[in-house]
Amino acid sequence: MNCSDNLVNEIRRLKRERNAVILAHNYQIGEVQDIADFVGDSLRLSQQAASTDADVIIFCGVHFMAETAAILSPKKTVLLPDIYAGCPMADMVTAEKLREFKAEHPGTPVVCYVNSSADVKAESDYCCTSANAVKIVESIGADKVIFVPDQHLGHYASTKTSKSVVLWNGFCPTHRRITAKSVKEQKAAYPEARVVVHPECTTEVIALADAVASTEGILRYAHESNDGEFIIGTELGILHRLQKENPGKRFYAAAERAICPNMKRTTLEKVLWSLQDMENAITVPEDIAARAKRAIDRMLEIV
Repeated sequence: MNCSDNLVNEIRRLKRERNAVILAHNYQIGEVQDIADFVGDSLRLSQQAASTDADVIIFCGVHFMAETAAILSPKKTVLLPDIYAGCPMADMVTAEKLREFKAEHPGTPVVCYVNSSADVKAESDYCCTSANAVKIVESIGADKVIFVPDQHLGHYASTKTSKSVVLWNGFCPTHRRITAKSVKEQKAAYPEARVVVHPECTTEVIALADAVASTEGILRYAHESNDGEFIIGTELGILHRLQKENPGKRFYAAAERAICPNMKRTTLEKVLWSLQDMENAITVPEDIAARAKRAIDRMLEIV
């Protein structure tokens, strides 16, 4: 038995002892995905954890994801294996700055991407995911909406609706590393491959895609497609699950540089230490949690 096997066995033993559930985002490293009870996108993971009878949630992701889990499971202990695993895009908007922005656009509803802090969600009217952003924006009974923090997802939604969308100047640095040049190079190398990209990508990259989808949408597209080769325009961690679930198909990164260093901070050792020490608990003040949950609930009522 090697060191990795020992780690996995000890994680499983402590998970039972703590009555814990392990969540892993699609961008986590492969061995962390493999140890998880659920692998997926951030909101769905939080919903899955809330439906279990676990006392402890180990969220292998980044800070805002653990906050969302804490909001949806207020009686559970939510632990983040690496307390420094943050999200640069989520950090590009604060509650204070959003309040100032709202004052410049009085009466305009705010749609907040789930990739944001609990404080920002609490200042928003609706939450959305990359899968349902278009539907949420379109459903709001106003001609104009504010969209935070991702300008690329917000712009993509604006192209699919007649609404006027006021964009916040935020973005995902990892998806910005996927360029039109890198996609064209991969298309030249693999001319038969379908190009599937995340809506956090730039307009130029989206214009080159055969399909635009969330992480779960990308997985579904690959599974249902009759094609055998795909160029994937999102963080590289998803390739592990794509290959695992579709062994007869081939997947290529749209850009080898599309790696999120924060998502890669979580390791098996850190998962084990979380279970051993029960440290790095993520909590959200009750008043903030209640207001943030209102924005989430409004989204869920629509979708």
